[in-house]
Amino acid sequence: MSVQTDICIIGGCGHVGFPLGLSFANAGKKVSLLDIDKAQIEKIKHGIIPFKEEGARELLKRVLKRDLLVCTDDPAVVSGAESVIVVTGTPLDEYLNPRLDAVTGVLDQYFDYFREGQTLILRSTLYPKTSENIHDYFLRKNKKIHVAFCPERVTEGHAIEEISSLPQIVSGFTPEGIAKAKELFLLLTQKVIELTPLEAELTKLFANAYRYIHFSISNQFYMITAAHKVNFDRIYQAMVEDYPRMKNFPTPGFTAGPCLLKDTMQLSAFANHNFYLGHSAMLVNENMPRCIVDIMKSRIDLKDKRVGILGMAFKAESDDKRDSLSFKLKRLLKQEAKQVYCSDEYIEDKTFISKEELIERSDVIAIGAPHKAYAALKLEGKAVFDIWGIV
Repeated sequence: MSVQTDICIIGGCGHVGFPLGLSFANAGKKVSLLDIDKAQIEKIKHGIIPFKEEGARELLKRVLKRDLLVCTDDPAVVSGAESVIVVTGTPLDEYLNPRLDAVTGVLDQYFDYFREGQTLILRSTLYPKTSENIHDYFLRKNKKIHVAFCPERVTEGHAIEEISSLPQIVSGFTPEGIAKAKELFLLLTQKVIELTPLEAELTKLFANAYRYIHFSISNQFYMITAAHKVNFDRIYQAMVEDYPRMKNFPTPGFTAGPCLLKDTMQLSAFANHNFYLGHSAMLVNENMPRCIVDIMKSRIDLKDKRVGILGMAFKAESDDKRDSLSFKLKRLLKQEAKQVYCSDEYIEDKTFISKEELIERSDVIAIGAPHKAYAALKLEGKAVFDIWGIV
């Protein structure tokens, strides 16, 4: 017999599903987190958060105490839920094309557990028209499921706060599905924005592609100054200081992680690869590790040097290493340097060493992720390459 819940989240122990599940449970809904990762399931059951997320630890203890959160690998919980949320997105293949079978593969796996009349909410970023394909998928199989697409649009690590503070986008293919999605998300936030499914899919892709391109501008400027041995930090400060029109100009750095490049390439595929801004941004952002290595080589002979990388997460104050460009920097440095060491404040890896040991061993230090803990480090006597400007 399946557990009866208001909401089942397929993939519920991950970076998208877990904060969302906590938020709904905190709003009084009975939530089941369905996942195949048994280790993560056991952690959550025992009140241990599986990754860094502000506010999650206290919230998890609260909803577990109130018996509002179930964490399991039993697919029968799908049948017992009024609404099912799928957090599987559209990944890229090795040729940077979207893999449309990723979402349908999950639905195939759990299809027999879906019940007539349930609302299915697709939450992660999708290639345009994927939600329409999912709607048609259930029609072809003669199972009446109300399909909605409500994309997540939060910053990893701050999802719980932003789920409630940002407007939620809602779209769907039936009045019942749209109404149900609105009802659920209005429990979490005061405002929902209704769009058609294709509009919602493009809204998410446009937002991430815009950010990816935006960061690439600063990175391209950094490359220009590096080529001419000009101090970019001084130029950046002159650009933004007391000058309102430049207040949102980003600093240079590694533009990485599981979303921005992926979503930019999805948009490019949808545009028949005529998305020149997106491709140019990729060439700039993905080349930043090579730029850092070239700067090092122009100033230091690396062949007999030991190089340390401080920060292996894809961004500051995160324990997520997915698609981190620090690992690309590591691979490039291993071809050039005598030895390469890695350290991170939040990622557990048996090959990493402490920041103190890394500083002691290394002749050259590169900042891979600008964790706050690095700002006060004493690095005298070391050659330091800090694209972020944190040290």
